[in-house]
Amino acid sequence: MTVSDTMERPVTVRSLYQRSVEILAASGVLDPQVDAELLIGHVLGASRGRVQSMTVTDAPVGPEDTLAIVEAVERRAAREPLQHITGVAWFRSLELSVGPGVFVPRPETEFVAGLAIDALRAVVPAGENPPVAVDLGTGSGAIALSLAVEVPHAAVVGVENSPRAFVWAKENLRRVDPGNARLVFIDLADALPELDGTVDVVVSNPPYIPLGAIPRDPEVRLFDPEQALYGGDDGLVVVREVSATARRLLRPGGALVVEHGDLQGAEMRELLAADGWRAAATHRDLTGRDRATTAVR
Repeated sequence: MTVSDTMERPVTVRSLYQRSVEILAASGVLDPQVDAELLIGHVLGASRGRVQSMTVTDAPVGPEDTLAIVEAVERRAAREPLQHITGVAWFRSLELSVGPGVFVPRPETEFVAGLAIDALRAVVPAGENPPVAVDLGTGSGAIALSLAVEVPHAAVVGVENSPRAFVWAKENLRRVDPGNARLVFIDLADALPELDGTVDVVVSNPPYIPLGAIPRDPEVRLFDPEQALYGGDDGLVVVREVSATARRLLRPGGALVVEHGDLQGAEMRELLAADGWRAAATHRDLTGRDRATTAVR
């Protein structure tokens, strides 16, 4: 689909949708129909349902919107993440701003956030002090903000050390504005000494891909920041830092939730047991793959 193509005949949502699906499918995009609808909807300011209705009715599209859709589809066909093009990623109940420099939150991490939310909800407050949760390596703020929104009586802190990611986290904190969350820019190993021994839940989605394991998906390999992907030779270098910091922060009986790769469950349990954690258990996500390991301080 080129600019000249769009000028030779009247353009409708149906014709744009059909051609977009063809181009995205040929480029290897996993869900070309969904992405085509979302890209068209992004340009037209319409929901997927509205785009589907406009496709059925063969609604016309003006020249400026046509060219904007063509450009968006070309970017996606080059395997730029859909979220970078639209500027938005959905995570649980949240609409987050994302773009270059920050890890795009994944659906599987929603499961990890859910484990942390359940653990935080189970905390019995001590007097007037709210339950406290810390998200180590918050990135876009997805997990921290989900905790804050879904457990509104808790206090949540997101920790991040990437300047580019921190900009996105601050924008999302402003956008969501839960009132019970804050962000701290600092290396996770040095994070929050004033909270030592008082935190109820620590959660983290650290970089855990081994250096030699290059992701197959171009969206990940070419666009996600390396700092958010690679965890050293065995993938567990940052996980070890998370374990040490979490043991310092958590009160006795506090809970740790860590995301990891689907083949790292056994290693995670061994690592945490060696660090003195109790009741380490690995949990499978909705696809049946090992996704997170929890433990008790």
